[in-house]
Amino acid sequence: MDNILVGTASWTDKTLIDCGRFYPKDCKSAEARLRYYATQFPLVEVDSSYYGVPTPVNAQLWAQRTPPGFVFNVKAFRLFTGHQTSPDVLHKDLREALGPNPPKMMYYRDTPAEIRDELWRRFIEALAPLRANGKLGAVHFQFAPWLLRNRDGMAHVRHCVERMPGHLLAVEFRNKSWFEGEHLERTLDFERELGVVHTIVDAPQGFANVVPCVWAVTNPALAIVRLHGRNAATWNIKGATSASSRFDYWYSREELAAMAPEIGRMAGLAQHVHVLFNTNYEDQGQESARLMRQVLASTGSQRT
Repeated sequence: MDNILVGTASWTDKTLIDCGRFYPKDCKSAEARLRYYATQFPLVEVDSSYYGVPTPVNAQLWAQRTPPGFVFNVKAFRLFTGHQTSPDVLHKDLREALGPNPPKMMYYRDTPAEIRDELWRRFIEALAPLRANGKLGAVHFQFAPWLLRNRDGMAHVRHCVERMPGHLLAVEFRNKSWFEGEHLERTLDFERELGVVHTIVDAPQGFANVVPCVWAVTNPALAIVRLHGRNAATWNIKGATSASSRFDYWYSREELAAMAPEIGRMAGLAQHVHVLFNTNYEDQGQESARLMRQVLASTGSQRT
């Protein structure tokens, strides 16, 4: 099967650059790093779009700096996914539109409707260059851990889908209520109804903000496997100097080999499979992605 792409979440993480092991010494600029990354992997997840709405100019540069067939999955802006958001990350005119005394933190439900509408418009506008160049994969919605499987939670997921017609959306839940007991099949049916891509999550178990690894395809266009590592000690770490410290984990060949049959099964059910390593502390994600490609190649499942 040649429909499996392997890559990492982000190519610009500070710890990755600082460790000096992945990028050649002459890769000093943003352009050089992306061009080099694209020689190593055919897929990447844009992480910066979670922290602030990107610009069409940036997306056009991403498209220009990568070869034909390269794929970008783009994380949805944090306000859309229910996370607390500082007004400081908004564009200047939107910050000013909040008035002289904006809140220190904003949530989607409390944001004025006209500002929400404009943020959706700008986010979709920013994706347009990637779509035009055939390089936009899925728009990845990693919902806040407090988004429960209840009437309000399901309504918000549906709302996000309705705001992005014509786009392929992937959803990643981070509250176990979505997959507890009988909710598991109901959640998968809900994802199929909406036409969104179910995200298969590998992460340390036993936490309220972790969902089980559910191997399922809900949209025949794509399956996504997203690997966060299995470091229970750092999963909910407080006061870390870098967010990537949560995902400090080296996958072993044996752990990856155990997943290979399921990944191969997903490749038989979906047109494409994206395997993304979110172990973004230093070069752990890149090294694990290379190892996964070797493992899949040994089973005849990896695109070359």
